[in-house]
Amino acid sequence: MNKPSILVVDDEPNNFDVIETFLSNQDYQLHYVASGKEAITSLDLLQPHLILLDVMMPGMDGLQVCKEIKAMPQWSNVPIIMATALTDKKDLAQALFVGADDFISKPINRLELMARVHSMLRIKNQYDRIQSFSNLQRNTIALLTDNLQAVRGNIASSLPHELNTPLCGILSGIQFLIDGIDDMGSEEIHEWLDISYQSALRLEKLTQKFLNYLFLELVLTLPQEEGTAKDTANKSNNSSRSIFIQDFAATIAQECHRLEDLVCQIEDVELSVPSSHLQWIVNELLENAFKFSELKTLVTVRGEGKDGMFHLWISDRGRGMTETQIATLGAFMQFERQIYEQQGMGLGLKIAEKAVKLYGGRFLITSICNQETTVYLTLPLKNLI
Repeated sequence: MNKPSILVVDDEPNNFDVIETFLSNQDYQLHYVASGKEAITSLDLLQPHLILLDVMMPGMDGLQVCKEIKAMPQWSNVPIIMATALTDKKDLAQALFVGADDFISKPINRLELMARVHSMLRIKNQYDRIQSFSNLQRNTIALLTDNLQAVRGNIASSLPHELNTPLCGILSGIQFLIDGIDDMGSEEIHEWLDISYQSALRLEKLTQKFLNYLFLELVLTLPQEEGTAKDTANKSNNSSRSIFIQDFAATIAQECHRLEDLVCQIEDVELSVPSSHLQWIVNELLENAFKFSELKTLVTVRGEGKDGMFHLWISDRGRGMTETQIATLGAFMQFERQIYEQQGMGLGLKIAEKAVKLYGGRFLITSICNQETTVYLTLPLKNLI
């Protein structure tokens, strides 16, 4: 079995000598580079299993290096331990935001270094095992139908990473508390608890999104017979007011810090759609609209009742999609995962599309690549289905 490869990135060669001494009795293969640019260009050659990255470096600092590495699909799952003398929690939170998996304080303690390296390599090994299983799964589903093949293949490639990211945030926060709670004040403890809590919320949201998709997939594949879940959903007496869309939209805009970018014009009519399912549709579409458009560009939501249907348009001036991407849109399908903040499983559009289909509505996407995207859908008005 090959030795785990560790890449040490530090502009001070003496620091590498210290690390090499501390890890000399471990079965690791150590590599050293003196700059962020050299680290990035050496990835393919050195094939690191773990990166120990100094924060304070001239030119490209550790935060920028971390962000660029995590934006590369082939390296985004390699754990990065940031070595830093910084103690401000804002700086540490920024490191987590750009994708750091763990921290170690300078001057480096030998036992702490060994423990953190061992922990991150263990997580990497677990991820590699999951990925190997995913590859096996992708080969197996090649025998199934084209549609099932595409869905399961995309699950195999995206789900392990999407689960691993919030799990690392939870584990890192808890590890900090375990290691240093005796020396922390109450404010610092609350900050690390909040980091873990936010990661747990992200994991919960991911799980709920997956469950929503499975519910819609199941309901839409059942025979439409009296007493089935599909029949219950279609003939439910539950209804909602379209004006609620304004509240849903404002909540999502607030969470995305884009409230000033939201333009909402909704005619108040009653829909034959439960409020919970209406919220699924609007939330998924607006999350995408804000995620894939720039700050200070408008996201427009317009709705009106006409000819027994409620017509809704959600538009953004963002990344857009090509005709090919729209045509091949599927659950767990991702396009151009170029930056860390915009990763995800690609479930949002499919949840919205399936929820609209459940109530007999239309769902249409029009887009100009790198300019704009508009999602148009219809839902039945009350007592007209």
